[in-house]
Amino acid sequence: MFKPLLLSLSLLSTQAFAAWQLDNDASQLSFTSIKKNSIAENHHFEQLAAQIDDNQLSMVIELASIESLIPIRNERMQKMLFNVAQFPKAVIEADLAPYLGSLKLGHQVLKSVPVTLNLHGQKQQLMLDLAVVQTARQLIVSPTKAVLVNAADYKLEQGIEALRKIAGLDSIAQSVPVTFNLVFNQQDF
Repeated sequence: MFKPLLLSLSLLSTQAFAAWQLDNDASQLSFTSIKKNSIAENHHFEQLAAQIDDNQLSMVIELASIESLIPIRNERMQKMLFNVAQFPKAVIEADLAPYLGSLKLGHQVLKSVPVTLNLHGQKQQLMLDLAVVQTARQLIVSPTKAVLVNAADYKLEQGIEALRKIAGLDSIAQSVPVTFNLVFNQQDF
């Protein structure tokens, strides 16, 4: 009788206090820019690092790893938009304690999860609705809808304007949809 109880408690404590490490090769974070009011282009970051430890999410996006499939555009976005010399990283942090303890194996949707995005020297809180799949050894996290990031919230308007001018464009949208699929592997101690 006590054996099943002890096993259940053991599993609960493992899930609640497990450390999770991002699998960069299996994960993706991308955004879509819109130029000339109708031309959409997808971009992504190749270097992500994240972990969930003691229910705290810490994620770092290496902004110099932007990939637009056009080398000169990558370079311009690094220098003119993100200013990677001064702001090389974007950092996302969240307290997941209210959410991780209730996760069960299988698919689950979490509503209104607050995360803090520190980008270009500006910190803003975003509310995310997430789809989470937990297996025995992985957490797979993706948004249920694209996250809209507004350039003005992170003082990126001058960078967008510089890109618009150098590319000779009529317009570049000031808000972009961001999406991601993050795969975390459970770490053994």
